[in-house]
Amino acid sequence: MAKVNFTAARVGSFECEAGKQQSIFWDAKTPGLGLRVTASASRSYIFETRLNGKTLRVTIGDTRTWTVGKAQAEATRYKALTDQGIDPRQVRAARQAAQEATKVEAAAAAVRDSVTLGAVWPVYVAERTPHWGKHQIAAHRKIIQAGGEKRKRSPKLTEPGPLATLANVRLIDLTAVHVEAWAKAEALARPSSGRLAMRLLKACLNWCTLHPSYSVIVTTNAAKSTKVREILGKPKMKHDLLQREQLAAWFGAVKQIGNPVIAAYLQTLLIVGARREELASLRWDDVDFQWCSMRLSDKMEDFRMVPLTPYVAQILSALPRRNEWVFSSPAVKSGRLAEPRIAHNEAVAVAGLPHLTLHGLRRSFATLSEWTETPAGIAAQIQGHAPQGVREQNYIRRPLDLLRKWHIKIEGWMLEQAGVDFVPAPAGLRVVTSG
Repeated sequence: MAKVNFTAARVGSFECEAGKQQSIFWDAKTPGLGLRVTASASRSYIFETRLNGKTLRVTIGDTRTWTVGKAQAEATRYKALTDQGIDPRQVRAARQAAQEATKVEAAAAAVRDSVTLGAVWPVYVAERTPHWGKHQIAAHRKIIQAGGEKRKRSPKLTEPGPLATLANVRLIDLTAVHVEAWAKAEALARPSSGRLAMRLLKACLNWCTLHPSYSVIVTTNAAKSTKVREILGKPKMKHDLLQREQLAAWFGAVKQIGNPVIAAYLQTLLIVGARREELASLRWDDVDFQWCSMRLSDKMEDFRMVPLTPYVAQILSALPRRNEWVFSSPAVKSGRLAEPRIAHNEAVAVAGLPHLTLHGLRRSFATLSEWTETPAGIAAQIQGHAPQGVREQNYIRRPLDLLRKWHIKIEGWMLEQAGVDFVPAPAGLRVVTSG
């Protein structure tokens, strides 16, 4: 096809030849510049030449965005490159890569200049949620909450979490000096919560150092500071527990609690030595009265099986079956017992005993079980503690019947010391309840 000088009018008048998918027209003025017109009437400028013995064709652009003059200038530039043995496509790819890198750097700079701890925290929690339990997730959300929201069972509004004051701080500004200043304030107000917050913050910042978006900001973990640990101090050992001689007063007061569900819960909590939420989340499907076992949610594993001892079986079988929960509560939205502390604190006061927490009952089980000379590993397994030592971790596999042998002994000793009148069913008989 003969070459013609490109003008805007001529470019607009060129048509694809009949029966063809595309036709190419060549500019007489600019070497290698062509116009490709397709059967669908689309028009675009191209550049074509020979490079290294092969035909090279590059699309310049659509005629609606490229004028004739600009297309001729671009084709001239391509010709200059090919005359030097340079492929214009490689130059274009390199330029696009440089532009993309510039965009990425600009985006990273924007993140560095704007992202705060409060913005990163929910992203961190969402990514880790599949690996955490409900309480761990709740603890992470509570530790940074802004506060000021209504409570479910109290007219008081929620308080800000220990990390709330750091929520609006940019990650780039979250230095060791900043964290140390925060620690000083928390050490005066709530050191225990501050220590927990520091541990959670340190884990979050560790995650940031490995994250593709945040690693450019957090290169060192500001929470890994010896000074911060010194400021917040070490946690004090808690010693609240029931002594042998206090069992009678405690059982007497707890059995007098007006709510039989709470009374049964507290007695079971002591006799089983479980964590408070492990027991509160017990379902009827988890209790096997025929084979005397209970399935508890476990901190270390998905669940653990513990013996259903005779006295516990008796008090549980007497509870109303209002829903799926063993320790049910119709007054609570979840349907299960949510806050037994108030009733327990009142019972402890009535009994004239020193302050005793619900976790203190778990501590009491561990201590009182030694009176029966129960092997430490058995008591620990009933309580759901992680096995200690190579032998416990790799060799000891205790069946439930072996745990039951010692657990019944622990329960019987506690009831004896408490003066609770209870006669277990004869051997071979089990508590069976109607559904």
